This record gives sequence, structure tokens and C-alpha cells, in this order.
Amino acid sequence: MTMKQLSVFVENKPGTLAEITGVLGENQIDMRALSVADTERYGILRLIVDKPQEAEAALKAAGFKVSLTDVIGIAVQNQPGGLSQALKYVAQVGIAVEYMYAFVSQKRDTAYVILRVQDNEKAIAALKEGGIPIICEKEV
Repeated sequence: MTMKQLSVFVENKPGTLAEITGVLGENQIDMRALSVADTERYGILRLIVDKPQEAEAALKAAGFKVSLTDVIGIAVQNQPGGLSQALKYVAQVGIAVEYMYAFVSQKRDTAYVILRVQDNEKAIAALKEGGIPIICEKEV
């Protein structure tokens, strides 16, 4: 079970993030998780939202370069070593993690992690076999 992630190409200039989040707000799209990776001139804003297809259309209509990507969401114990065990299961089946970002869930002892990997199905199978819960967009 994968979820859709928006990736938005962002010019590194004042107001760009405000404009993007404004477009989402105007369209009643709720952001659930985000990550920004940047360089001096540009960045990539990665978002998990409640309505990814609508968000993609709204941002494209506003002139942004946007793509949808399938990613994996997992729940790990919010304690030292919680993430390490999940990543070991992925590594054991020969899959590299391209990138990831994490955030605290509403459950006190759980953190959520979004993973982008080379082979979603193989990674999901390894994670499930290891007892790592796979989460869906609604849980984020």
C-alpha cells in the first residue's frame, strides 16, 4: 500500500512557499507532512496532502512544476532504534532508500516515516514481514 506524494519544484526566493501553501489553503487541501530539500537557487518541496490529485491540479494551474510519486508510509516506535530496525528490513532485501522524512504522529509512542525507495512492493513485503506497520494517507 503506497500513498501519493506531491513534489513541487520551488525557486528559492521570498514568498514562494507562502504562495504554494496559499494555493493549497484556497483549495481546502490539508497538508499532512512535508519536507523541503534545497540548494542556493531552488528546492523540492515534498508534501503528503489529503487530496493529492486536486493539489496537483491546483498547483499546476498556479504555474508550479509538480509531480506525483508513490511513496511508503510506515509507523515506527518513537524511541531510540525504532527507525533502525525498519531500515534493516529494507536493506536486507537489497533496496536502497532514495530519501525519507519523519514526523511525530498523534499516538504518543509512534513516529511516522515517509520512504521513497527503488521498489515499493518489495520494500512493503519486507517491512510487513518484519512487523512494521504500513500506513495510508488517511492515517498521516
